[in-house]
Amino acid sequence: MSGTLFLCATPIGNLEDMTFRAVRILKEADLIAAEDTRNSIKLLNHFEIKTPMTSYHEYNKFTKGQKLIRLLKDGKNIALITDAGTPGISDPGEELVRMCHEEGISVTALPGPSACITALTVSGLSTRRFAFEAFLPTDKKERRQILEEITGETRTAVFYEAPHRLVKTLEEFLKIVGNRRLTVCRELTKRHETLWQTTVEEALGYYREHEPKGECVLVMEGKSRQALREEEQAGWMELSLEEHMEHYLSRGMDKKEAMKRTAKDRGVGKREIYRQLLERE
Repeated sequence: MSGTLFLCATPIGNLEDMTFRAVRILKEADLIAAEDTRNSIKLLNHFEIKTPMTSYHEYNKFTKGQKLIRLLKDGKNIALITDAGTPGISDPGEELVRMCHEEGISVTALPGPSACITALTVSGLSTRRFAFEAFLPTDKKERRQILEEITGETRTAVFYEAPHRLVKTLEEFLKIVGNRRLTVCRELTKRHETLWQTTVEEALGYYREHEPKGECVLVMEGKSRQALREEEQAGWMELSLEEHMEHYLSRGMDKKEAMKRTAKDRGVGKREIYRQLLERE
């Protein structure tokens, strides 16, 4: 029988966030696949875990992934860990999980810390619906495309950012997305954890004057539905009433339904549309 791939969440800062189950599985596994063995050895030493370890990262995820699949097929149990947090979230573990499913190999998760969820819950912004963007791509065209999509996003958006790129990212936020409420989360769960409820513009001004330090999670407020409705209404108002009606009539609607839809788009009553049409005839 095949072995099992265990996705083991590890602390994002505070070692006391390690679960009893994660320690046990890491000790019992035949092999630990780690994103950075030099970083993970500190964690293993702290919990006196002696299990053999191998590297599995972005640059070897396909070749090493095949080797790990063969070991799993031979009945070995493998624990996958990332540098910090939950494997498979914005890291190469996603690829190994996909390969396991394709080969019919069992995968299970040991839930635990995640910087994304931790930041979201303490941000003070809406948590019911959110969009996780992780690190923005380095390609300028791709970055702009994603941020342009965010301009119309009503969900809270969560981003990861390194300190040396923070100012540039905030500049892009302000230029493309606009000045929204923002919570800057630094050094989560660590001794110098800071949470700052601010705005994009205010954060940019501060970090232009003060060098950013520590990994950041940026939690940005979504666009209000009222603002979206106002933008849509402004777009419809650029059309003449006749053009607006024709937009729906050309799609097979009868005149009554077209008037109803036009009235809703323009934020007025159906009688008002009827009155204006009569005046123009």
